[in-house]
Amino acid sequence: MRTINIAIQFSRYPAGRVPEDGPFSGARFRDEWLIPILKDGEKAIIEMDGTRGYGSSFLEEAFGGLVRQGYTEDQVQSAFELHSSDPSIVEEVNEYITHGSDGATD
Repeated sequence: MRTINIAIQFSRYPAGRVPEDGPFSGARFRDEWLIPILKDGEKAIIEMDGTRGYGSSFLEEAFGGLVRQGYTEDQVQSAFELHSSDPSIVEEVNEYITHGSDGATD
């Protein structure tokens, strides 16, 4: 199982929904890091500590966006193990995955 440390491998300042919002958007993280794992049938630990925080738009687009891209909730949940010292972040991401087909709300 691979480990992706967002703060080290992507950015300490992940923010925004789409690339127009900045270079470290949720869409970019989803497309460049998460979708390849799903396409390859791999599993990964997502280490979420070490960033300067997460906006809801980043988390919703990165993780909820996977469901809108056609992946099932079960596929996403089984592919990614979220690690964070703040359990509310993991809960928030799981809500976005569960409701990903509802569409982006912010």
